[in-house]
Amino acid sequence: MSTDAATPIQIVIDATDPLAQARFWAEALHYEVENTTDLINRVIEAGLATRDIIHEDDGRLYWNDLVGVGDPGGTGPRLLFQRNPAAKTDKNRLHLDLNVGAERRDDEVERLRQLGAEVLYEIDEPGGHHVTMADPEGNEFCVQ
Repeated sequence: MSTDAATPIQIVIDATDPLAQARFWAEALHYEVENTTDLINRVIEAGLATRDIIHEDDGRLYWNDLVGVGDPGGTGPRLLFQRNPAAKTDKNRLHLDLNVGAERRDDEVERLRQLGAEVLYEIDEPGGHHVTMADPEGNEFCVQ
């Protein structure tokens, strides 16, 4: 058995609108959109970036092409939304499962619909019950 600690991960997700996707997933996962205002100001003041690669939204500065969200408790993985101008055209090679439990599943599906997700289909079989949904840019995920 290895004595090494677990390797922390970051999940990077392509998005045509990184900030909108970050906001959706922050709400969906009860995460927070990272406030990069101080970092961006330091980088610009140091002459390492110019204002044409950032934008201001709701009093905060964000990179145009990268927006992160994180677990406020610090236990979940960080999600980084990276601009990719190509729209999603095929099934995901990776998807997230939101494990909320059978007693919360229906309410969670409705909450996610209110945030802009769409129900694609539902599977109810002896081995499990889950709802496959799509986020606002069409990325599939499951609620179980």
